[in-house]
Amino acid sequence: MNYQDTSRSALAKGNVRTLRQQEELPLLRDHLLRLDRESRHDRFHGFMDDSFIERYAAKCADDGTIIIAYFEDGVVRGAAELHPPDRSPDSLPEIAFSVEASARRRGVGSILFHKLIGEARAKGYHALRITTGAQNLAMRALAHKFGAHLTFRQGESSGTIDLKQQPQPQFAAPTIATPADAVRAMINFNRAYWKWLLRMYGWGRTA
Repeated sequence: MNYQDTSRSALAKGNVRTLRQQEELPLLRDHLLRLDRESRHDRFHGFMDDSFIERYAAKCADDGTIIIAYFEDGVVRGAAELHPPDRSPDSLPEIAFSVEASARRRGVGSILFHKLIGEARAKGYHALRITTGAQNLAMRALAHKFGAHLTFRQGESSGTIDLKQQPQPQFAAPTIATPADAVRAMINFNRAYWKWLLRMYGWGRTA
């Protein structure tokens, strides 16, 4: 499936779309190879050399992993991975994220997380598993933002995201008794709507 989305945030100026299998998966490899030492450690829970990353990207091209990529000027600067459940020991689809240093603190992680959850729901998944390094504070905060409850073990944080429990926006206005009530209700409704919209697109929050 070749899903494309041109949604943009006020900070992240690129575009997001799903990579086509096989022919575009080298873009994931090149992105992962550009990660600095610390970023590689955060992504793979330990430093991994170039040969490991090349084998890893080739495996993703063959096992049905869905890659949602963040592009800037035609180059992948961030990626969200949705691994199929049959590759997981607990039969849960596993998710992973990586963002290059040049694209951080612009809401890229939130955008990728939001798109990945939409993709997972479209495939009928009810829960996702995420694992990250215990020292990766940015990813732990992002996972918590999307409802993950993490536990710690041997230097890693792992947890699940229950997609059935993901909050949905509430737009129903309350019953109106007086004109003053109507004005207050409209103000509160608009405030709630914009708060939800900003949170959904990650505006005002960093990955």
